[in-house]
Amino acid sequence: MTLVDQTESKQALTATAITRTDFGADFSGAEVRDYIALMKPRVMSLVIFTALVGLMVAPGSLHPLESIIAILCIAIGGGASGALNMWYDADIDAVMKRTANRPIPAGRITPGEALGFGLTLSFGSVLILGLLVNWLAGGLLAFTIFFYAVVYTIWLKRSTPQNIVIGGAAGAFPPMIGWAAVTGSVSIESITLFLIIFMWTPPHFWALALIKSDDYRAAKVPMLPVVAGEAVTRSQILIYSVLLAPIGVMPALLGFAGVAYGALSIALGLLFVGAALRVYFIREGTPARKAAGQMFGFSILYLFLLYATLLFERLIGLEALPAMI
Repeated sequence: MTLVDQTESKQALTATAITRTDFGADFSGAEVRDYIALMKPRVMSLVIFTALVGLMVAPGSLHPLESIIAILCIAIGGGASGALNMWYDADIDAVMKRTANRPIPAGRITPGEALGFGLTLSFGSVLILGLLVNWLAGGLLAFTIFFYAVVYTIWLKRSTPQNIVIGGAAGAFPPMIGWAAVTGSVSIESITLFLIIFMWTPPHFWALALIKSDDYRAAKVPMLPVVAGEAVTRSQILIYSVLLAPIGVMPALLGFAGVAYGALSIALGLLFVGAALRVYFIREGTPARKAAGQMFGFSILYLFLLYATLLFERLIGLEALPAMI
């Protein structure tokens, strides 16, 4: 990004600062579905699923009502993060084709309403989780919301091409929160669940960024393909994929996953690296976009199958492999 671009971007942010905090604006008359959209339901579904797996595979147990409260609070906290993200990013959402119809840029919800909604959900979810389950889980949820809304959205997203690498931590915390809800602690097992998502996030989003680079360029968001170029992005996708593959096997090596997970995680890891190699070597035209799209789609399946297998093994009572490390 050039100095002129940076100056124009700062001027644009200054110009939108008033609208972001304009609580005096008329109420929009938004419908329930607009508030649901504000919570990024597809992202929230991933939060719910990974948090549930963390809760279910953790040693010990919660009362069923506490489990429901924990998952509900984590889900609401994830929705709060989405609402705060959309509040702050309304100006760039309006520029990007894939986000232009979100509730704020489309005029269905005012920025003030979105901010108030996000803050209310944030405080409510953290307070209820802390009071009714435990305060470690509540504290981790509070940190997750802060990390996504402030560290990633306000600071990193517009300032560094490493925004996804660092900011990806926010999406990796839900299974750790679920684990902490049961055990009241953080352990190597929950950290491993965190690391799988943390290392998965960069190749997942950079594959999408290769396809949507024009959108990010128009919005002046310094995603890696825009700042460093597609060749560097393809190399980074491959590097992170190679690092992710052995981390995905760690639950079996640490002794909290069974043989089904162990075998599947090895196979999926190899396929993930294979998809990354296709992105790395196919660099021109429609085949390159197709390879990136396939990488993006497979990355979703990869994460789902790993976590679903962990959950399945626990539900059927399959014995975990002996710890190897």
